[in-house]
Amino acid sequence: MNLKDLLAISGESGLFRFVAQGRNAIIVEHLDTGKRQTASSTARVSSLEDISIFTDSEEIKLSLVFDRIWDKERGGTAPDPKKASPDILDSYFSEVVPEYDKERVYPSDIKKVLMWYNTLHRLNLLVKEEESAEKDPEQETHRPETKAETPPEPKRPVKVPEKKKTVKKATVTPAKKRMTTAPRKQG
Repeated sequence: MNLKDLLAISGESGLFRFVAQGRNAIIVEHLDTGKRQTASSTARVSSLEDISIFTDSEEIKLSLVFDRIWDKERGGTAPDPKKASPDILDSYFSEVVPEYDKERVYPSDIKKVLMWYNTLHRLNLLVKEEESAEKDPEQETHRPETKAETPPEPKRPVKVPEKKKTVKKATVTPAKKRMTTAPRKQG
C-alpha cells in the first residue's frame, strides 16, 4: 500500500494528509472531515509510511500489514475494532501477521491498525503498490508517438532587476506658522 503523506498525530483522532510545511508547524488536512489545521513542532507526528509492527525476528512495515489484510479480506473491510473483544482482535491479527510479537504489540495497537485500515478503505485510499507499478508502464507503452520529437531548449537564467532602495525624506514641520504678506510694490 502507498502510504505517502498520510500522518497520525498523537492525541488527535483519525488520520491526516500532509499539506504544507509552515515556519514552526506543518499544515495537515483531516481525512474524515477535510478540515485543515496545524500540527506544532512539539506534536508527535508519525508518518504511516514509517510505522512498523514488531515481530519475533524483524519489523514489518505497516504497508505490508495493510496488504495482508487486503488479501485476507479480498479487498473488503477489516472487522470493526470498536465492537470486537481483545481476544477476537488478537486471533484476527495472528491470522494476518502470525509472527507478530505478542509482548510488544498491544491490543490498542491492533485497534489502531484496523481503524486506520478501515478509514483508508472507506476513502478509497488503499492502492496496492504492485497495481500502481503495473499501471505506470502501461501508460508509457500506450503513449502516442510523434514523428520528430525535439528536445526542449535549455532554460536560460532570467535576470531579475534589483530593487532600488528608496529612502524616505524626512519632513520637518515648523513649530509655529508664520504669517507672510505679499511683497510691496515699489513705485
